[in-house]
Amino acid sequence: MNPPPCSLPANVMGAAGSAPLHALALLRYGAPSLAFAFVALPLYVYLPEHYATRYAVPLGYLGAVLLITRFADALFDPWLGRLADHLLRHGLAKPALTAASVLMFTGFAALFALPALLPFEADPARFTLGFVGALLLTYLGFSAASIVHQAWGAMLGRNETELARTVAWREGLGLAGVLLAALVPQLGGAPALVVVFAFALLAGLVLLWRAPDPAPHRAATHALHWRSLLAPLHNPRFVALLAVFVTSGIAAAIPATLVLFFIRDRLDAAALAGVYLFAYFAAAGLLVPLWLRAVPRLGAARCWLLGMAMAVAAFVWAALLQPGDRWGYALVVVLSGAALGPDLVMPPALLAGVIRAGGHGNRFEGAYFGLWNFATKLNLALAAGLALPLLALFGYRPGTLETGALPPLVVAYCLLPSLLKLVSAGLLWHFFVRGRPGLAASAS
Repeated sequence: MNPPPCSLPANVMGAAGSAPLHALALLRYGAPSLAFAFVALPLYVYLPEHYATRYAVPLGYLGAVLLITRFADALFDPWLGRLADHLLRHGLAKPALTAASVLMFTGFAALFALPALLPFEADPARFTLGFVGALLLTYLGFSAASIVHQAWGAMLGRNETELARTVAWREGLGLAGVLLAALVPQLGGAPALVVVFAFALLAGLVLLWRAPDPAPHRAATHALHWRSLLAPLHNPRFVALLAVFVTSGIAAAIPATLVLFFIRDRLDAAALAGVYLFAYFAAAGLLVPLWLRAVPRLGAARCWLLGMAMAVAAFVWAALLQPGDRWGYALVVVLSGAALGPDLVMPPALLAGVIRAGGHGNRFEGAYFGLWNFATKLNLALAAGLALPLLALFGYRPGTLETGALPPLVVAYCLLPSLLKLVSAGLLWHFFVRGRPGLAASAS
């Protein structure tokens, strides 16, 4: 069988090493991702509810602080990417990831201790300083650890299939962490969340220190020069992949922002929200091995394209559901969960190949993933900034059951993401499946 158009030449892909990685090595590499998931889910879902219900911190205040600090955090990502290249060049990936994890845990623990030690009502100004400081420390540690981890992973594997396996282990363990992080607060509250996070992070780091080292890095000695931040943007194939990733990411982030509203105000099934979310992530994690088996035959780009088609089918089906269609939505959950696997695994695998094909392998991985993480955070901000104002403009009122054929909530949750996914699929087909010779050129 001829290789798919998105495949990379063997001499390019072989730059990462000659021996295939076995499952234990990939487990050791991916292990910290399980703990990292504790930072992503609780800060967006559990922390606001914990502060508001237990400590009477105003919701509007929480939303403003979380938005501002998250935006500030995103601005650091390109610089953290170049710092990662500098650290990789000096063989400091493991110590750097460990130090970043310590910062992340310190901030995380402080966040859940803060309202009991310094109540908001007693001194809002001091509370705000502590809250912002703890958030920034958590975000900084999480971003630095994630970027180093992702850049390291892009240097493992000899070909597209092995790159996909590396990413799949990392993201699959991350999905397991999401499920664990969703379950722990229900059983033991905030103290249990902090304790379990500590044990998961310690276990992940112990395993990581026995993981295979990344290939020798050749980052320039001026790795932290500001001009090097723009190096990935000189690679036209990266710009094309980034366009696919951003449109697809916004399409995924909009329903993630609105899912609880849809379950409550369209399906009238608020009591099942936790079950639906668990089933969604479980379906994604369980089906990742099947997607990996498809990569050698179809290629990462075609697998991602197939996942996009499944996501569109799921959300078009969701648009047809009426209040009370709980089993119908269960099918949507499973189908969209199955489509999440390619969204998680294939883009980073394609990115690793793009880095190598552009002549930046073992030189600029951190810079690429710094910009990539910035785009990921931008997706979340754009989703909320696009979907929520549109809902308000067209008359949606939270807490009111949405009836009829196409109320505003259905349009925003189902049809808008489907349209964006189709745009993303068209870009993916044009640039990475059908192939464009002009984009295959090496970066200057």
